[in-house]
Amino acid sequence: MAAEIGQLALILAFLTALFQGAAPLLGGQFSTSPLQASIRVATLVQGGLILIAFLCLTYVHAISDFSVVNVVENSHSAKPFAYKLSGVWGNHEGSMLLWALILALYGAALAVSDRASTLKTLTLSVQGMIASAFIAFILFTSNPFARSFPAPADGMDLNPLLQDPGLAIHPPFLYLGYVGFSLTFAYAVAGLITGKVDAAWARAVRPWALAAWVFLTIGIALGSWWAYYELGWGGFWAWDPVENASFMPWLAGTALIHSLRVVEKREALKVWTVLLAILAFSLSLVGTFLVRSGVLTSVHAFAVDPTRGVFILAILAAVTGGSLLLFALRAPLLQSHATFQPVSREGAILLNNVFLVTACATVFIGTFYPLFIDVLTGTRISVGAPYFNASFLPFMALMLVFLAPGAALAWKKGRLKATIGRLWPALAAAGAIGVIAAWLSWPGPIAAALGAGLAIWAGGGAIVDLLIRIKAFSSPPGAAFIRAANLPRAYLGMTIAHLGLAVVIIGVMGAGVWRTEIVRFMAEGDVISIGGFDARLERVIVEAGPNYTAERAVFSVEREGAALRDLTTERRFYPVRGMQTTEAGIWTMARGDLYLTLGEKSEAAGWAVRAFFNPFAVWMWIGAGLMALGGGVAATDAPRRLMRRAPTIDPGAAIAAPQGAST
Repeated sequence: MAAEIGQLALILAFLTALFQGAAPLLGGQFSTSPLQASIRVATLVQGGLILIAFLCLTYVHAISDFSVVNVVENSHSAKPFAYKLSGVWGNHEGSMLLWALILALYGAALAVSDRASTLKTLTLSVQGMIASAFIAFILFTSNPFARSFPAPADGMDLNPLLQDPGLAIHPPFLYLGYVGFSLTFAYAVAGLITGKVDAAWARAVRPWALAAWVFLTIGIALGSWWAYYELGWGGFWAWDPVENASFMPWLAGTALIHSLRVVEKREALKVWTVLLAILAFSLSLVGTFLVRSGVLTSVHAFAVDPTRGVFILAILAAVTGGSLLLFALRAPLLQSHATFQPVSREGAILLNNVFLVTACATVFIGTFYPLFIDVLTGTRISVGAPYFNASFLPFMALMLVFLAPGAALAWKKGRLKATIGRLWPALAAAGAIGVIAAWLSWPGPIAAALGAGLAIWAGGGAIVDLLIRIKAFSSPPGAAFIRAANLPRAYLGMTIAHLGLAVVIIGVMGAGVWRTEIVRFMAEGDVISIGGFDARLERVIVEAGPNYTAERAVFSVEREGAALRDLTTERRFYPVRGMQTTEAGIWTMARGDLYLTLGEKSEAAGWAVRAFFNPFAVWMWIGAGLMALGGGVAATDAPRRLMRRAPTIDPGAAIAAPQGAST
């Protein structure tokens, strides 16, 4: 019965979304109170119906109802209960329902926030159009409630790679990011229709853009963390096409949140900002197409049915093509009279955005070029890490060069020489770290040393600029703390995020370039030495899990003869799926990770063991957390400053930065 209730809820949600999307077109007058109220109610009803459908799918998974095809194909009676729940979105149909649910929740959040306006009404209408397209996709090609007759005695189990805490929480965060950009896209379309993209528009859009960016940052970080500890290869990023599909909207979204700040502060870069909003969501749809079209074979891919790919391709063409056509027709109306010098905060943001978008283009070309060649000629080629490292990283290096001084420049017109002069401690530290890193790397490549120096320059510059603003060196600590507390949260968030980016880069350089690896066969009692540690294989035991069997190796880790700790690694076999997985043994330290994995056994030589020492690996995820924190702090800026200055007559003045604290 739950499946039928869920099916009915989906059908009603589809009809409601159609009304939500079409009502403004039928009414003609966007600003009438009855129309605004009806769209708001439709948005909330649609969200409630999608939630009912999702709860119904969760219920049939929880009770292992094998009369539902989705449960049969993605669950098993012996699977742990937590993974029965995460299995709801660990498949194509369920993940699309989660996508629709998040889309509906974003719309509902907008519907209950802020006062009614023409902009809000049009934005909700565009959200309704997007929702109706995806609900139609679910109903007509990916029904999660299809019945299986007769019902089998048990299911086929969930992909063992997905039976992991990281994969339980990674997709929801990723979708919160992907789908969040639908709201910035809807605002962009609404702004084009009304012909009004100004500071008020940017203030309305920016919190949603930051929220989507924060969630996508967390989702990508969780995905790389899962790949690091679960796949047993010692790496964290493989430039897999589906990894790239999540990275491209992140790059466009990063450019968008910076560009929105320029529109909010100076009402400049309007056309550029609207185009970035369209690009970020379009790239999110590109990622959806890659995962579900069948054009890729990947640990991330859900579906191999080309009919589904054609449907999503049609949605992508309608969304991207329609919005770009509207952009071409209406962009000339978005005139800006704001002027600024090339050496200014606006100029620096524009320059770094060009670097971000160009870097995004290199990733797009490297991801899709092999697919285009395959379609056109039938020849399969691969584009791997050497291409991406050679084409993407130089643009990121250039961005880091300008990041610190750009963030410290004044709006409209800045003084580059004076700004760099104020940042001399960061410049000195960057030079020293770069030289030391190059010396330690010699005679190897020094590119990583350059990256480390640029990271110190970017992060150190953010810290130095903060200390100068709060007069940390020329006033009592208490006064400096008060000044810091009164700084705009947009500035504080930017500082935290830029510091986080620097920390991420240090981690990437360490774990990606400076890591060491040893592969050897080991019998019980043998020792492998790496990173200053000795790991002795004490024993290998066979254990039974809830739905798998495992070979567990126990290593005792020593340094200079002193015992430090035990480290375990497993090789699991899931009999239902007939698949093996690796559970790495990782000792995480601030200076690096000791990383061990167990491979196949040779009767003559013992077990194959891979050992890595990955310097500063944990810094990648600490840095990603700081970036997400910075985005979250920045997202709270406008509401806080509005409350602090209320009541006021002029809403534009209410969010103006205090004198001397401009961001």
